[in-house]
Amino acid sequence: MDLMVEASPRRIFANAHTYHINSISINSDYETYLSADDLRINLWHLEITDRSFNIVDIKPANMEELTEVITAAEFHPNSCNTFVYSSSKGTIRLCDMRASALCDRHSKLFEEPEDPSNRSFFSEIISSISDVKFSHSGRYMMTRDYLSVKIWDLNMEDRPVETYQVHEYLRSKLCSLYENDCIFDKFECCWNGSDSVVMTGSYNNFFRMFDRNTKRDITLEASRENNKPRTVLKPRKVCASGKRKKDEISVDSLDFNKKILHTAWHPKENIIAVATTNNLYIFQDKVN
Repeated sequence: MDLMVEASPRRIFANAHTYHINSISINSDYETYLSADDLRINLWHLEITDRSFNIVDIKPANMEELTEVITAAEFHPNSCNTFVYSSSKGTIRLCDMRASALCDRHSKLFEEPEDPSNRSFFSEIISSISDVKFSHSGRYMMTRDYLSVKIWDLNMEDRPVETYQVHEYLRSKLCSLYENDCIFDKFECCWNGSDSVVMTGSYNNFFRMFDRNTKRDITLEASRENNKPRTVLKPRKVCASGKRKKDEISVDSLDFNKKILHTAWHPKENIIAVATTNNLYIFQDKVN
């Protein structure tokens, strides 16, 4: 007999959003949380379900003047009055709720100047931020755009302190990725418990890890072939051009229907979870 797990709601917080909710973040005071959609961010009390406070509203009076949307939002892990939200234009705004009830003016604006040599028709689409996550320490934040992961120091707004290319080999494929709508995929990212490694997903059921100390990176694959207990994952490599080596996979043979959009890392242990379509994989560090 299969064990069925069913979740039942204990509270329903309703009627505060007109658009799809893209983020929920619990505050460090454990009394409030925020919810964000394309145009608004609301602040809720965990015990009050029938009303919330609107803390960000970017909806213009005339919707034809809309130029960007909110893509993600998160509370700071230690400072209960601070939160960030990212936009489809590649900017991250840090807000302080002590400044005013409606945080329509940010405290800090994080944005990297565009490299003119990489300018193309797709520049604005691929610069859209799909996820933003504070480090556990609260000193840094990580953002994910279509091709890269960036680490920002909260004290430095003009450029990231670290940039990691997730699948740079897809830059030459942007036209076909635009035609099949994959260019609009929203990949999440996450930190390990000590903030020393970051992880994010890619296509072909690949997921990437970047070690911030050693600057090494690895590509692993979540697949049915690896679902036997204690199977050790082998590093994968993608060949972008030229002659393909024996253990490499050609960029032309990647399956764009298989993608890892959702990733999570255990806060204390080396255990990760990655979601691929309708499968959830949980991996742990090699146990001797």
